[in-house]
Amino acid sequence: MKGRSGERGSRRTADPRRSTTVKTGARTGNLPTLIACFMHFDLSFMLWVLIGSLGVFASQDLGLSPAQKGWLVAVPILSGSILRIPLGLLSDRVGGRRAGIALLAFLFVPLVLGWLWADSFSSLLAAGFLLGAGGASFAVALPLASRWYPPERQGLAMGIAAAGNSGTVVTNLLAPRLAAIVGWHGVFGLAMIPLAVVLLAFVLLAREDSSRSLVAPASGTRQLLRAPDLWWFCAFYAVTFGGYVGLSSFLPIFFRDQYQVTPLQAGYLTAAAALAGSVARPIGGIVADRVGGVRLLSIVLVVVAGAYGLAARLPPLGAMVGILVAGMLGLGMGNGAVFQVVPQRFRRQVGAATGIIGALGGLGGFALPTLLGTLKQTSGSFGSGFLALSVAAVSAVVALRVLVGAREQWPAAAEVPEIT
Repeated sequence: MKGRSGERGSRRTADPRRSTTVKTGARTGNLPTLIACFMHFDLSFMLWVLIGSLGVFASQDLGLSPAQKGWLVAVPILSGSILRIPLGLLSDRVGGRRAGIALLAFLFVPLVLGWLWADSFSSLLAAGFLLGAGGASFAVALPLASRWYPPERQGLAMGIAAAGNSGTVVTNLLAPRLAAIVGWHGVFGLAMIPLAVVLLAFVLLAREDSSRSLVAPASGTRQLLRAPDLWWFCAFYAVTFGGYVGLSSFLPIFFRDQYQVTPLQAGYLTAAAALAGSVARPIGGIVADRVGGVRLLSIVLVVVAGAYGLAARLPPLGAMVGILVAGMLGLGMGNGAVFQVVPQRFRRQVGAATGIIGALGGLGGFALPTLLGTLKQTSGSFGSGFLALSVAAVSAVVALRVLVGAREQWPAAAEVPEIT
């Protein structure tokens, strides 16, 4: 024990970049990198859902239909989801630190466009498509943090880094109030200030774990794509994460149109629901470390299906807020459960696996607002959209239980041999 302690101390002296560590059993993790990844993910999430938070103001100025409102908040989710695949591969090849710096620098472009150029539905949609790159932070921040931690602490490490989805709370609290003061265009300009701060912090704090090879062989990537587990993770994540980010983006419009609340009230109500999901994600990771990610996912999917079913009845505002908070708690814990298992199942290709699962799973976030907006326009009610979401969650529960019954490895996913 003393020898190992001495060796660890000498390594810290020799390499100041690894001088600050947190204990994880017999191994260590890098706390500054974990903090940097949280900040990266948090700020990127703030920008990813920014148009959704400003949607009430923009739709009033531009005279948008219900379907157009749905597309306005869905397009950033779509582009962010798609970009996770190439960014995940880039993260595995050049390192999450370099990829993360490049992503933050790029995000200045859509903010400038939203501030000075977006004055129509099509131009705002274009700015939103580019701003969706913020959603690709998922494929950089989570793998960069994950590589520093042993398998038995993946739920905790990934949960802390992914708690950056609390950016949705910050945006829904601040963006409507700022828009009332400086206009919704001005909010895009102000957003460049925290972006610059986080970029500087990430450059100073984030470090790669040089003890692990970054480049995954092409044959391993092809084998990864042939793994059935990968596609099941995509489907389950489409329900959990897709539900979280889709609701976080669309709820301001929903509360405004359904209950005629003010834009500020819509932002506060959305922030309350988003906060529940954000807090629940790291809790879900910790619980999954103890009881197993698959077991926890089975439970929370039932909660989500029930919440959607109750929401389809469109109860009074107070009851609806309670239902959505419960549903977001389930979605947040489901996110933590899924990504407690992924780094253990695809240990050497966690960046690529995270990117693919995040991309295809994130498409659920694109489908949710477009579904709610389109069904509202065609049926005249948001209830039909929530009912469809409940059916999707029930289908996910059934599929997961069938997998658990048919394949013995699913209840103990941490023991599944990794793909190399």
